[in-house]
Amino acid sequence: MLVELRVKDLGVIESVTLDLEPGMTALTGETGAGKTLLVEALELLVGGRADPVLVRPGADQALVEGRFIVDDEEVILARAIAVKGRSRAWIDGRMAPVSALAEAGARLVDLHGQHAHQSLLDPAVQRRSLDAFAAIDLDPLIAARAACRTLAAELDALGGDERARAREIDLLRHQLSEIDSAGLSDPDEDAALAREEERLAEASAHRQAAAAALAALDAEDASGSATSTGRGPTGALDQIGLAHGALAGRAPLAELAARLSALQADAADVASDLRLVVETWEDDPERLADIRTRRNLLHELSRKYAEEITGVLAYAEEIRLRVTTLESVEERASVLQAELDSAEVRLAAVEAEVGAARRRGAPKLARAVEARLQKLAMPRARLEVTVGERDPGEDVAFLLGANPGEAVLPLAKVASGGELARAMLALRLVLTDAPPTIVFDEVDAGIGGEAALAVGQALAEVASRHQVLVVTHLAQVAASAGHQVAVHKEVTGERTVAITDSLEPEARVVELARMLSGQPDSATARRHAEELLTEASTTGASTTGGRKRR
Repeated sequence: MLVELRVKDLGVIESVTLDLEPGMTALTGETGAGKTLLVEALELLVGGRADPVLVRPGADQALVEGRFIVDDEEVILARAIAVKGRSRAWIDGRMAPVSALAEAGARLVDLHGQHAHQSLLDPAVQRRSLDAFAAIDLDPLIAARAACRTLAAELDALGGDERARAREIDLLRHQLSEIDSAGLSDPDEDAALAREEERLAEASAHRQAAAAALAALDAEDASGSATSTGRGPTGALDQIGLAHGALAGRAPLAELAARLSALQADAADVASDLRLVVETWEDDPERLADIRTRRNLLHELSRKYAEEITGVLAYAEEIRLRVTTLESVEERASVLQAELDSAEVRLAAVEAEVGAARRRGAPKLARAVEARLQKLAMPRARLEVTVGERDPGEDVAFLLGANPGEAVLPLAKVASGGELARAMLALRLVLTDAPPTIVFDEVDAGIGGEAALAVGQALAEVASRHQVLVVTHLAQVAASAGHQVAVHKEVTGERTVAITDSLEPEARVVELARMLSGQPDSATARRHAEELLTEASTTGASTTGGRKRR
């Protein structure tokens, strides 16, 4: 509840501090005394539009502060409106944007009358009000929506959609099949094949060269007989042998003889290898074609996947792992999709249940509010609560037709501030969910007599659950309040200032007499005022008392 309101340099208010109590407080006074300025001050506290014209002439800024107690915790809101520059806002002593002030204020204060900041004008609040009135359990809907969000988020986290994953798996499987079918195992295979290809490509020429080299080493291999010409051995092996024989047995030349012996052995090995070439190297066109085909395959794999065979093999392992991962993802995605489909079916069923419950509750709420409106000088008013056709019926709207023959309109489009305020009062009588402090302005516009008494009693009823501040010109309404604050103007020097008085019981009688007859000293008016207070007290609506003038 609002426990203290301070206003400085706002219009005719130079400096006012109000200490407020629980229950209902009536703000009374002559027209133009400054009552509405106090309401405008509260509107500024909940993020209302700041107009520099409101700043008291001669002041640099207007300042409004409100101290609230909510669940035993203190909350302080403040707003400054400068003559020049932007307005500023504070929450608990810390500077804050006006939007944050509006958010905090909406939880603390609700204004009813010609004010933009009325929570019941908000479609979301109207929907919540219907849910509360009809006792609609939204927990299953919240849980079903949360389940769908969780499953959808998990599906999204898997990456890509099902078709994209299927395409990637097909591509990777094709690549893996291409690599696996090549039967790669030896990283040096291409180099070995290159050497074999070079041998087979010119096998005849290689063989001829080997034969010539063999003939040079061993004349016997060239002619088939070492002495066919009668001139003795002519091959290199024979010549090395003669050289070695010439040195054999001579100690000083033993090292050279040993070297010749080793040279002769090496030459004999070379001759043996050359002989193998001459005897075994044959032309093999089929093998050569196979080698070239194989090398083309290896080069194609390297072009596609990696520069070398080792790289191709490494890439194959990478995509093998990726395929395994994607297949597991696909399996998980299939499970999640099935769960999401089931969750969406469940959500649709729950939404249908909530939509049906809202449509059942809507006319009941409308009838309950209309019954209250009949006692608030709106006997033929019509209230409609509409619910959208699409489940779960999120589009809820309160429509009012204040007078016979008038079309029902959304509450925000009701032109009469008094009618709107009484409609809001009727709603507050029916609904229990509201901010702790409710302010009514113009709720008594255009009524009197029994209707005024009914409005006063209705306000007192709301005040049994919430703190209520009401700006009123009717004594019947003011008498129903537990507390009363009178606002009047005084001229100090050449300046007019608004003064507030928290009225004691005696002073309340005088003020009510003024409101009844315009003659606060009239004995008849005072008796009538006392009767009003006594009647209000006997109904349990009034707890008289107050504080001294501030």
